[in-house]
Amino acid sequence: MISARRTLARSWRLTLEYWQKRTKPTMGDRDFYQILGVERTASKDEIKRAYRKAALRYHPDRNPDDAAAEESFKEAAEAYSVLGDQEKRSNYDRFGEAGLRGGQGFNADIFADFSDIVGDLFGFGGAFGGMGRSQRSSPGQGTSLRIQLDIDLSEAISGVEKQISVRRHVACEACGQSGSESGTAPTVCGHCGGSGAVQQRHGFLAIAHPCAACSGTGRTVSDPCGICRGEGRVEDNSELSVRVPAGIDTGSRLLLRGEGSAGLRGAVPGDLEVLIAVSEHPVFARRGKDLFTRVAVSFPMAALGGTVDVPTLDEESATLPIPAGVQGGEVFEIRGRGMPPVNGGRRGSLRVAVQVVTPSRLSSEQRALLEQLHKITEEPELKDEADSWWDHLLNLVS
Repeated sequence: MISARRTLARSWRLTLEYWQKRTKPTMGDRDFYQILGVERTASKDEIKRAYRKAALRYHPDRNPDDAAAEESFKEAAEAYSVLGDQEKRSNYDRFGEAGLRGGQGFNADIFADFSDIVGDLFGFGGAFGGMGRSQRSSPGQGTSLRIQLDIDLSEAISGVEKQISVRRHVACEACGQSGSESGTAPTVCGHCGGSGAVQQRHGFLAIAHPCAACSGTGRTVSDPCGICRGEGRVEDNSELSVRVPAGIDTGSRLLLRGEGSAGLRGAVPGDLEVLIAVSEHPVFARRGKDLFTRVAVSFPMAALGGTVDVPTLDEESATLPIPAGVQGGEVFEIRGRGMPPVNGGRRGSLRVAVQVVTPSRLSSEQRALLEQLHKITEEPELKDEADSWWDHLLNLVS
């Protein structure tokens, strides 16, 4: 909120400075339509949209230490203060800037637009009562928290219920969140009259600020609770249960509404964001909905063909037919044995790379048989595509 207020105040200050400078006589007129990038026949809504686009693009908080952007921001604000007002626009169209000098001021809508622009910059609605869009937070609202939850791949494929420990503020049971000792109650704040806000003047502007005496709640505590010291909340370690859906991946976020820190004296609690991190698996690799693994195949099976059991993350293994003459590094697909999508739908595939294993030790019988086979076998030719199983996997996931 502090950053947003500073941004809004900076927007006003820069525009006021530029307006004061431009009220002095100038040698030539500028084209306000060109500054905003609109036609002279543009409607009021088109002008407003163009101004908001320019203000967001050139705002100093998005362009730190950029004097040119700051100047463009000021020019856009001045252009809108004229073209956004029907009377000033008419005078400007007829007489140029000469028709504006002497008593001209800002279009009142420009300040509400500043609030909206600050909201666009910081990702929330209007930060100040009575200006722009409605605000999302309430006085004394609890802090939103974020934690990381580590799970393994087998939990990710089936979904899991996990217990997490969170350090947060919880409701004070001793005072029932009122913040007052038993038998007493909070009273209306005498500083703000119960509104939770006070107005401060900045030049000709009146800006509402949260009341410091009551922290914006509109109520003060004369006899504070000895447990929570008047806050209506205490810090504690909480155990929560989190349902992790099947198919979730690293980087996914689970939002638990109202499970953040408790608010001040019964105010709205914050949220809890759970960031998921899926640990690497020793047997399987993952890419989206697909899983990757490998199986060992003996030299005779590679030559003659057969079947092998393939490990899966399910309860049952899968059977993979091995065609005769399979080469090391070949990859086969088993559909429907990969990861399920979080939002439902068809599961991905399990892709299996074949690794032909050459024995390092032979019995006398095995050696004799292989020597006979060697005598009747032609010398093989090197194949360019005979990459390793890992190269195949890299090609698949790249």
